[in-house]
Amino acid sequence: MPRYDTDPDQAADTCPFCQFRNPEMNRILVEGKETYVRWDNFPAAEGHIEIVPKRHVESYFDLTPGENTEIRDLLRHARNVLADRFRPDGYTIGVNEGRAAGRTIDHLHIHMIPRYHGDVPDPRGGIRHVLPGTDPDAWTP
Repeated sequence: MPRYDTDPDQAADTCPFCQFRNPEMNRILVEGKETYVRWDNFPAAEGHIEIVPKRHVESYFDLTPGENTEIRDLLRHARNVLADRFRPDGYTIGVNEGRAAGRTIDHLHIHMIPRYHGDVPDPRGGIRHVLPGTDPDAWTP
């Protein structure tokens, strides 16, 4: 059962991701039946996108099988668009699952951030660096 901080209909009225037809809030790259891909409004890198279910749902774990499949398919499609347009060397893909993980909008959105050699001094460990004490040199046996 989906979790909501408020009534789902009320949340949809104020949620920026539920207002996906509003071009002032969302610049859509590609749209599916149950999900869509949007350009991030505050990109961490050129080409930063988000894959979002159209249904107001907070948790990745509350996705329907259809939403999950479509997200996977749109993620691959978006990767092809970003590869052609921006030529990244890699991608960081992630979900801030819950407020404790850094989620600021209570509607599931999966980030895909193009990455480039040299965009950070030492990318080893990737998303592990969201927590303190993640020294890649300490991982060497």
